[in-house]
Amino acid sequence: MVPLSHYLILSALLFTIGMFGALTRRNAVGVLMALELMFNAINLNFVAFSRYLPQQMLQGQIFAIFVITVAAAEAAVGLAIILGLYRNFKTINVDEINLMKW
Repeated sequence: MVPLSHYLILSALLFTIGMFGALTRRNAVGVLMALELMFNAINLNFVAFSRYLPQQMLQGQIFAIFVITVAAAEAAVGLAIILGLYRNFKTINVDEINLMKW
């Protein structure tokens, strides 16, 4: 049996890679992919803790399914926003879109 610390280290590594990708990407699709990677790291934490805690309830798996549902909705809304931005500005680089500036 693999110890819990291995799962936590893997989850922290995935979350760090996702955070780095979200902060450094200029492309909006790349930012969305980095956010999905961070969501998957959170899911890994939920499932690992659910597996290693002494209770027999499925709380970690239920939270993971909820996060997957929210991530799917986020991806659909995010892609719709990206398509709208591309139609208006002809770019999906987040640095070049200054919609909120005066």
